[in-house]
Amino acid sequence: MNTQLRQKFVVGNWKMNTTTFEAKALAQGIVDRIRLTSQVTVILCPPFPYLELVRSIIKGSGIELGGQNMYPDSEGSFNGEVSPTMLLDLDCKYVILGHSERRHKLNESDVFINRTATAFGMYPGSSRASAG
Repeated sequence: MNTQLRQKFVVGNWKMNTTTFEAKALAQGIVDRIRLTSQVTVILCPPFPYLELVRSIIKGSGIELGGQNMYPDSEGSFNGEVSPTMLLDLDCKYVILGHSERRHKLNESDVFINRTATAFGMYPGSSRASAG
């Protein structure tokens, strides 16, 4: 019997919610109130415009930062998309991929999501991509 425990994750995906003021208050409230343990990794995934703000608030707290989505290419003419390079530049070690609403409304396929997850995992500093 394998007695080694699997790492557990608690991920706060803020979706398309919060203003700058609300994002700051929410991140600070989590930092002030959460009690971290080695058995659980806590990851905050705020909307892209607030990644830098949340990063500055959680720095040194043990809470990790993640992206809500990502395009697989590192650069190019993809308006509104966020690349693995951009996420890693903001210290995001995690990204949520395969959202049901993106599959349904934007027709993202398993092949595309696999390409994206593989792309993120190839970058030094990334931990894992998570299908959501």
